[in-house]
Amino acid sequence: MDGTLDHVMMRVSDLDDSLSWYQSHLGYEEKDRWEADTFTNVYLGPEDMHEAGAMLELTHNHDGRSYDMGDAWGHIAVRVEDVYDAYEELMAAGVEDYRDPDSCGGSYAFVTDPDGHEVEIVERDHGARWSLDHTMIRVEDADEALGFWTRKFEHVPAGRWESDTFANYFTEPSDAPPEAMAVELTYNYDGRSYDMGDAWGHLCVRVDDLHDDWEQLMVREAADYRDPASCDDMYAFTTDQDGHEIELLERERVAPPLFPE
Repeated sequence: MDGTLDHVMMRVSDLDDSLSWYQSHLGYEEKDRWEADTFTNVYLGPEDMHEAGAMLELTHNHDGRSYDMGDAWGHIAVRVEDVYDAYEELMAAGVEDYRDPDSCGGSYAFVTDPDGHEVEIVERDHGARWSLDHTMIRVEDADEALGFWTRKFEHVPAGRWESDTFANYFTEPSDAPPEAMAVELTYNYDGRSYDMGDAWGHLCVRVDDLHDDWEQLMVREAADYRDPASCDDMYAFTTDQDGHEIELLERERVAPPLFPE
């Protein structure tokens, strides 16, 4: 199984506003889009995105619905060379001041997009500027969550941070280049539970063969949520132990067009 994280999907209320925000502030370009009768999916990323890099998928439903952010999903994180310079650049461009570097110990910062999705800014010496570094999800049992990613998707631990009240654990494929996106599992020690909401959609994992890898996931006792046949044999979905949705996708290319005619 490949296990590389292909994209993270979030739902947006106004597609034009969201595209403008990510394109003007993070320099993202539109990699491709999928137009359906009731929704539109747009895939974004830096112009010089690495082949193992992850994209951002914006989903806009045409019925004008609004979304509940919930707290089971935390944030996406993007890479910059200098967090202070990047934050000041965003402030000068009119982005709302959310959590500046000083309030975060000087090593990272946060802003929010037009719908309130949190975007962390982290200093990295690798990857394209503003490329996706990790996506954070909150989990109720750290052992189960780590077991899920290591057993189901063959990820390996890629870092950890433990404090008095919570711990962060990172996972990624064993041979992942530094430009790939990681999963950050946040575990709070107070035993709280989380609301999934609907403003966040899913993480997507690349697989080598959709049907073979789906069958392997079933052997590994993953949740049979939406099998390939129910998705026109184009993709499939499972869920982790907390209900976060995870798409499986057999990706032949990361350059446009993502969806050849």
